[in-house]
Amino acid sequence: MSRQDNITANIKPSIAIRHDYNSFSKICHETQSPVIVIKNGEADLVVMSCEAYQKMMARQRLGRMLSEVDCEIAAGTPMRDFEETFAAIKKSIDNA
Repeated sequence: MSRQDNITANIKPSIAIRHDYNSFSKICHETQSPVIVIKNGEADLVVMSCEAYQKMMARQRLGRMLSEVDCEIAAGTPMRDFEETFAAIKKSIDNA
């Protein structure tokens, strides 16, 4: 099942939150996918667990960073040497 299929499979009426919050919360945590909440027959809210939201935001940040690097490479910006960069990171960890 693709991620998009999983999202559309998680559609719940707003009454599901009001009448059985614990089950609704369990669905959000177990699926780690957004749940679309329907009110009066129309999509009203998208709800997800805090963990799923944090992962989504991290993926977006990573995507932006990779996009910036792609632009730098396309512009011919000189890149740092891997070995030097790794050594600098290791040194900062060892000094922490």
